[in-house]
Amino acid sequence: MRKALAWLSPIVVVALALAAYLGAVLLRSQGDPLTFARLGDGFVNGAPVGAQGYDGQFAYWIASDPRPAAAASHLDVPAYRYQRLLHPLLAWALAAGQAPLVPWTLVLVNVAAQLAGVWLVERWLTTHGVSRWYALSYGLWAGLVLAVRLDLAEPLAYALAAAALLAGQRGRLGWSAAWLGLALFAKETTLAVWLGLAAWALVNRRWRALGLYAAAALPFAAFQVLLTRWFGAVGLASGGYLATPFEWLPYLGLWRVAGASLPAFALLAAILGPLIVLPSAWGALVAALRLARRDWSPMVWVLGANAALVVFAPFSTFHEPVGIIRLATGLVLAVVLFGAQVGARRVLNYSLFWLAALALVIRD
Repeated sequence: MRKALAWLSPIVVVALALAAYLGAVLLRSQGDPLTFARLGDGFVNGAPVGAQGYDGQFAYWIASDPRPAAAASHLDVPAYRYQRLLHPLLAWALAAGQAPLVPWTLVLVNVAAQLAGVWLVERWLTTHGVSRWYALSYGLWAGLVLAVRLDLAEPLAYALAAAALLAGQRGRLGWSAAWLGLALFAKETTLAVWLGLAAWALVNRRWRALGLYAAAALPFAAFQVLLTRWFGAVGLASGGYLATPFEWLPYLGLWRVAGASLPAFALLAAILGPLIVLPSAWGALVAALRLARRDWSPMVWVLGANAALVVFAPFSTFHEPVGIIRLATGLVLAVVLFGAQVGARRVLNYSLFWLAALALVIRD
């Protein structure tokens, strides 16, 4: 029996789950791959005209024609959307610039990225002597599964972040910085990983590492200048259409939902409490305590930075369950890698609870 199942691994399970899910989505849409992008009717002056669609539509329009002038008219907040260039650019290249192929290549890039991310997490887990099956907490995280289905940037961004963390853990700092520099072009939320690694290098006086991570961020910083020239604004912001800024008080973004609707707040609190609030509070507290005890290892900083990203998330992100679940992807990755590094089996076991969030995927 063991030999018969020797081929089974987390990456195979994730591949089969994605194939079944994406196949079902395609069947419902009669084989139209544009169903993944969820196109709206368009945007004029940053506001939707007719159906709003979802964020994957912006990757589709950029991949269809990556020229800034061509893409701008299809984007709600052009600089913000265009800074996430890597995913649509890879899809455009894979489609050889043929727009009819772009709906397929967008999802193919994401499937490949998600499987690569699972493989990298597996490598981290086995390196630290724990079961590779905990990689399912990452590979089947609802935020990533939905991102694959919706042509979003998270699978590629966090696969690159995982590659950066694994390379750094193995002492290959040049590769770590290079992967992280690419991750920033996939999605700007990986800045939390960059901040964690830069803080580690700074406080430990690892000047070569700090220089490498600083150099890795320079192209992204220079790109922000280009965005200003093309679109009149930098890309770094808290979101697109109707976005609100990051909060200054912990979980104020969630509490603001109560001011809009108490029933909505109660429902969100019931869902997000165990999935998002408790894990992020735990991550922030554990990181703070370890830092106070002078445990200044890289994953402590990365865990703290990604937990803080969730703790201070905007109201506009908290009030949309898919949005906050996507934002928590960095936290999920950090918790799994941190748990393996410190040998915290209880943390890893609890991380499997995140699989319950797949109920949100089933509802899609």
